[in-house]
Amino acid sequence: MQALRSFFSTSWSSTQRLDGRTVLITGANTGIGKETAIDLAKRGARIIMACRDTEKGQAALKEVMENSANENVACMKLDLSDTKSIREFADNINKGEEKLNVLINNAGVMVCPYGKTADGFEMQIGVNHMGHFLLTHLLLDLIKKSAPARIINVSSMAHKFGSINLEDINSEKSYDKQGAYAQSKLANILFTRSLAKRLQGTGVTAYSLHPGVVQTDLWRHLNGPQQFVMKVVSPFTKSSIDGAQTSIYCAVEPSLENESGGYYSDCSPAKCSSKAQDDDMAQRLWELSCQTLSIAWE
Repeated sequence: MQALRSFFSTSWSSTQRLDGRTVLITGANTGIGKETAIDLAKRGARIIMACRDTEKGQAALKEVMENSANENVACMKLDLSDTKSIREFADNINKGEEKLNVLINNAGVMVCPYGKTADGFEMQIGVNHMGHFLLTHLLLDLIKKSAPARIINVSSMAHKFGSINLEDINSEKSYDKQGAYAQSKLANILFTRSLAKRLQGTGVTAYSLHPGVVQTDLWRHLNGPQQFVMKVVSPFTKSSIDGAQTSIYCAVEPSLENESGGYYSDCSPAKCSSKAQDDDMAQRLWELSCQTLSIAWE
C-alpha cells in the first residue's frame, strides 16, 4: 500500500525564498490552494487569498498564518462567477498593491449540475476559464510592472477528454457535466499558450499544470457510481499537500524563468493533448472570450 501511495505522490523540494514578492491565489481557502498559500507564505511571500466564501476564507487565513509563521497574509472576496465581483476585486488589488509577482489561477468548479453564472455563462466554463481570463486581463498591467513575474493556470489531465465548442461554449444546446469540465480545463491550457506568446519580452511567463488526482471539495458533485469509483481509488490519490507541489514548482523553480507556455505535471514538463496544442483554436477561443467578456485584449 505504501509503495502505491508513493507512486501517486510528488517528490520535489526547494529552499527557494520569495521574500519581498507578492502572490495572489484564487480559491485559497481550501484544498491545494490553501496548501499552496501555506508553502509560499513559509518562503516569505506576501500572500493574497482570493476567496468566494469570506467566512471560510478568514478561517483559512488564520491557518495559513499559524502554519507559516508569516502574518503578511490577506484574504479578499472574489466571486469568479460574477464579472462585477471580479472587476471590483481587481480594482482593489490595482489600487492597494504595489506589485503582483505571481498570480495562481487555482479556483474552480467540477462536474456540477447545469447552472449559469451571474453573466449567463455555463458555470464551469464561466468560473474555470472566463473568470480567470478576465481577472488576468485586469491585473496584467500590475503584473508586468512587477516583472519578473509568473501566471499559473491550474488545469487538469481531464483536458485530454475535452474539446472546445465555439458554437455552444455555454452548453445551452446540450450539457454533459464531465464534457463541460473537460472543455474548461482544455481552455485553461489554450489560454496559457496564447498568453505566453503575447507576453514574450515582458518578463512575465505563463504555465499550466495538472495537480494530480487529489481528494478535494471538487468531488462533491460526483454522482453515485462516480463516487463509488473515487472511494475505491481514494487510497491512492494525492493529498492536498502533494497536489499543491506542481503549483509551487511553477511559482518558485528558478529554471522556469526562461520557459513559458508549457504544461506541467508532477513538477516536470508533461505532454498535453493535441487539441491543447492547437494554436488556431487557442486564438479563436481568445477572440471569443474577449467578445463574450466585452474586453479589448490584443
